[in-house]
Amino acid sequence: MKLGIIGGSGVYDAGDIKNLKEVSANTPFGDPSDKFTTGVIAGVDFVFLPRHGKGHRILPGELNHKANIFAMKKLGVTHIISISAVGSLQKKYRPRDIVIVDQYFDRTKKGLEHTFFGNGIAGHISMANPVCPELAGLAYEAARLSIKEIHGSASGKPKVFKGGVYLNMEGPAFSTKAESEVYRSWGMDVIGMTNLGEAKLSREAEICYCTMAMVTDYDCWHPDHDHVTVDMIIQNLIANSSLAKNIISKLPGFKGMLKGKCSCGSALACAIITAREKISDRIKKDLNPIIGKYVK
Repeated sequence: MKLGIIGGSGVYDAGDIKNLKEVSANTPFGDPSDKFTTGVIAGVDFVFLPRHGKGHRILPGELNHKANIFAMKKLGVTHIISISAVGSLQKKYRPRDIVIVDQYFDRTKKGLEHTFFGNGIAGHISMANPVCPELAGLAYEAARLSIKEIHGSASGKPKVFKGGVYLNMEGPAFSTKAESEVYRSWGMDVIGMTNLGEAKLSREAEICYCTMAMVTDYDCWHPDHDHVTVDMIIQNLIANSSLAKNIISKLPGFKGMLKGKCSCGSALACAIITAREKISDRIKKDLNPIIGKYVK
């Protein structure tokens, strides 16, 4: 296992890493969000990327997901945990709680930005179950252990939930109250602006993927929290960032849960439709880390 961490808002480093090194990665799709930090935590190789760049310079709609995931693949990453700030759409998910998402709902218009296919090669992956169940289980147990270590039996401590639907909006503005109420009526659990593209591209790259959604606010539907402010979110981001770093340090302890029985590593086995002789040499070269084992 080589574990990639994509750090969301407020998580710009991966804590105590040995053999620390900063590396760049070129891709056919342009530049990733920033340089990658590589190293080892508790015997597990890590690759960390600050999603929005150091200093939070990149809007959600400006993210180059293709470059980010392609670079992770190129660097040998086999599993990605995405740590992301989200709004809660249900009362049970309080600010500073964690939801280990297992489904996504797309409210973007970025389908072609969320695929490596096109421009001469067609492919269609299954996204019925978009999250690696083994990796989700690992993330859940690491989060539970971290919360127990930090908060003990304190009342009101953060909770971690296994399963939930992440609605991906475009942003950068937050929802209107009307939108928020509609999403709630649909049964959505949390709302964010970034993870769907990562999930789709990770599946195409045959990388196991899981979102650790860290709640910062109640969006704008809650009668006591009907105005989402940046100050409010930043306060919770700081608390979530500290917890996220602790969780990252715990992840290697649960690596035995990864049995390799998921289907993530063979997602493209029946996905590529284009006749092999019709795929150009340029595409074969550019996409070799993604499609190389299927297209000779």
